[in-house]
Amino acid sequence: MNSEGIKIVCQNRKARHLYHIESTVEAGLVLLGPEVKSLREARVSLGDGYVGFKYGEAWLYNVHISPYPYAADSGRLDPTRARKLLLNRREIRRLMGKILERGYTLIPLRIYFKNGKAKVELALAKGKKLYDKRETMRRRTLEREFQKDYKIR
Repeated sequence: MNSEGIKIVCQNRKARHLYHIESTVEAGLVLLGPEVKSLREARVSLGDGYVGFKYGEAWLYNVHISPYPYAADSGRLDPTRARKLLLNRREIRRLMGKILERGYTLIPLRIYFKNGKAKVELALAKGKKLYDKRETMRRRTLEREFQKDYKIR
C-alpha cells in the first residue's frame, strides 16, 4: 500500500503492447461480497476485459474474478459476469461518443483498492497494427542499447 491509500490488485500488462492509449479514467466497480474477498486475494484476470454500454450505463465484460472458496454461495456466481461501472453521466456520454468513432475501445488497465473501495482504471485505446508493435519493440531495444552505452562511458 502506498502513501495515497492505493493497493494495486491486478494489471493488464499486454494492453500497452496491443493498444495506443489515448486517455485514462477511474471508475468504481459494483461487486458482491465474495468477489471483493477474491479481489483482496488478487484472484482476478483482466486479459480479455472490455467495457460496453447498455441502457446508458457502463458495464465491464470478460473480467474473470475467481469464486471465493470459503463463501457459502461461491458456486452460484459466474466468474466472468458483467459488472456495472460507476461513472458520472457526463463521463459516460463522452466515452460513448469516443467508442462510436472508428477503432476506439475502452479496456481495463488495472484494478485496485483506493481507500477501501474497489476501482478500475479504464483506458480509451486504439488497436495497434503489427508494424506499430514492431516499431515499439525496435524503439525499446534502441533505448536499452543507448542506456547501456551511456552507462559504460
